[in-house]
Amino acid sequence: MPRKQPRTGARGAGAGAVTDADRRQLASGGGAGGQNPLEILKRRFHSGELGSVPVVLGLLVVWIIFESLNDNFLSPRNLSNLSVDIVGPGMISIGVVFVLLLGEIDLSVGSVSGLAAAVFAVLSVNHGMPEAPALLLAVLGGTLIGAVQGFFLAKVGVPAFVVTLAGLLGWNGLMLYLLGASGTVNLDENGLVAGLTSHYFTNVAAAYGLAALGTAAFLLASYRDVRRRRAAGVPARPMSEIVLRTAVLAVISLAAAWVLNQFLGLPLALLIFLVMLVGLDQVLHRTPYGRMIFALGGSVEAARRTGLHVSLVRISVFMISGTMAAIGGLFLASRVTSASQTSGSGNLLMDAIAAAVIGGTSLFGGRGRTWSALLGVLVIQSIASGVALMGIQTAVQFMITGGVLLIAVVIDSLSRRAQRAHGRV
Repeated sequence: MPRKQPRTGARGAGAGAVTDADRRQLASGGGAGGQNPLEILKRRFHSGELGSVPVVLGLLVVWIIFESLNDNFLSPRNLSNLSVDIVGPGMISIGVVFVLLLGEIDLSVGSVSGLAAAVFAVLSVNHGMPEAPALLLAVLGGTLIGAVQGFFLAKVGVPAFVVTLAGLLGWNGLMLYLLGASGTVNLDENGLVAGLTSHYFTNVAAAYGLAALGTAAFLLASYRDVRRRRAAGVPARPMSEIVLRTAVLAVISLAAAWVLNQFLGLPLALLIFLVMLVGLDQVLHRTPYGRMIFALGGSVEAARRTGLHVSLVRISVFMISGTMAAIGGLFLASRVTSASQTSGSGNLLMDAIAAAVIGGTSLFGGRGRTWSALLGVLVIQSIASGVALMGIQTAVQFMITGGVLLIAVVIDSLSRRAQRAHGRV
């Protein structure tokens, strides 16, 4: 029986990545001259390589619908608030992306986020500890929880679903115990954690500077990637495509900067979120550790036979998930300046997982990137914002989000089937 090889190539491709077939077509004079974009899109659809196209189109549809129903939806105030609202669940969703890349699941992230908020609040408010060490201990607590859960999965062999389901219950119980009879601990509104979501860089140069820096960094990274690929003799994107992608990114980022500057400026929370997204995306796609995660998500047995330390990778991924859940919990506590018995509860867990899947991370493992969390949480929080502006019942929000999640999973399944038909799975 032939060995199943790790799928680090097609599976590890980024959202919206160009396939080798597209590159060969462009190199041979196709693309813009030989084939129109619709034909390329059709070929990608049949080969299961649509990338982030469906979720971007879905986000545009959501924005168009809600803007047509309420003129305030795309107002600078609402979009600025939206950019801060996505940070808490978005941070948690980044950790979920790492877990899903292994083909596993983490059901404890909501409880871990609430526990981290409670640990910080109790240490800093009830016990008078300075906020900086209290914040560090809260985050390290999430890391430790991830290590414990990863150990039971990797070393003991307990399924991730069972381990993290137990964590969902156990860590929530510990949070309630720490908060005590009062059930709520209010944070200092002028403190470090409260400032995470309340501080804005009001100078217009901050938002425009970030947009320009991000665009320049993307262009430089793309150019270096082309040079590296050409030196290795493998297919690479033509420079015309890189220039086009850079121009699109520049328009989007500068437009976002303009909108933010129409209200209060660049939110600190959004800046931290984007830095985390870029940094962890580099870890996934530019380091040996990231390649090990994709290899393990492609085939556990093949990864083991190539010498990968499967247990350590699994434990480390759950440590990342726990850490990001704790960070997300602190941002959520910052948004309401308190930690309470409802912290980490409600639909937070489902939103975090749904954001990763809606954004393009495969439930089957081996395909996705951190930007999936951004796209997915934008869709979910846009729906929540639109529903709130219109005064519609929350039940409608759940139904809409559930429908979007189902569509995303169907697209993922069809994409996987198409890749299998083309020999990529």
